[in-house]
Amino acid sequence: QTCLCYEALCNPQIMITLSPERVSGFQENGYLITHNLFDAEETDILRAAADADSSFKQHVHDLEDGEGGKAQLVLWNEAGDNLWGAVARSERIVNTMEQLLNDEVYHYHSKMSIKQPHIGGAWNWHQDYGYWYQNGCLYPDMASVFIALDPNIRENGCLKVLKGSHKMGRVDHDRYGDQTGADPERVNEAMKVMESVYVELDPGDALFLHSNLLHCSDQNTSEHQRWSLICCYNTKHNNPYKDSHHPGYQPLEKLPDSVIKKMSSKFFAEETDFWTPTEDATTGAGKKSNS
Repeated sequence: QTCLCYEALCNPQIMITLSPERVSGFQENGYLITHNLFDAEETDILRAAADADSSFKQHVHDLEDGEGGKAQLVLWNEAGDNLWGAVARSERIVNTMEQLLNDEVYHYHSKMSIKQPHIGGAWNWHQDYGYWYQNGCLYPDMASVFIALDPNIRENGCLKVLKGSHKMGRVDHDRYGDQTGADPERVNEAMKVMESVYVELDPGDALFLHSNLLHCSDQNTSEHQRWSLICCYNTKHNNPYKDSHHPGYQPLEKLPDSVIKKMSSKFFAEETDFWTPTEDATTGAGKKSNS
C-alpha cells in the first residue's frame, strides 16, 4: 500500500509514526505516495494562494524542453513566515522526512513547478542528487516531497518514476537544452529491468521521493494546468562541505499542521530571494536573480 496512515481519516493533520513497512517500502522503491496529505480546505487554500501570490508571476522562469514545450519554475531557499514556509515546516512533512531519512532534516529549498495547458514542457529523466552532488553534499541522504495542487494525470504531464532506481547510485548528468538530465544510455538500460510508474495524484496528494530516484515527466498536452509545490530537504549529517546557492545546515523550526489554515493570506515578503533556474546548479551554474 502506498497511502500514509493517520489517526483519523477525516483529520489528516493528526500524524502517527510511519510503520516499518512504510519505511521499508520507501527504502525498496525510492518513493512513497501519500493520499490526502492536505485536506480539501487546505488544498483549496494552497491553490487559491498560488493564483493570488504575485511572486509566482514576477519570478517565474521558462525552461525550454527541446521539443517545443516550456516548463516553468519558481525557486526559493527560505522556509519563511508565510504560507509556503508553513507547508515546508509542517510537522506532517518534516516528521515523515526524518523517519524516511533516519536523521534530523533541514529545509534545502522549495519550488513551484508549473505546466501550462497545451504548452507545458517535459522534464528529462534525472536524479535530484545528480545536481545536489555538485553543491558539496557527500551523501544522497536527501529527499523531496512533491505536492499536487492540481490533478496530476498522464495527459497534463504527471511525474513518472523508475521504481527502485535509487539503488543505482548517482548517474552522470549533462545539459540537454535548458535542462540537465541523466545519461540517456544508462537510463535506457535501467528501463529494461525496472518498472516505470506514472504517479497520478489528486489535489492534496503527495509523493515523497529519494534524491537518487530517476524521474521525469511528459509535456502537458491537455487543456488543464498542472501546478505542483516541491519542498526539498537535506539531513543534518550531510551538511555540505562547501558553500553553494542552497543553504547549509540550520535547525528547522517545525510548525503545527494547524498553522497552514491560519496562513491562508500570508504570501511571500517583498524581500524574499528567488533564484533563476537556468543559472541554478539544479539546472545550470548557480546565480541568484534580482528580487
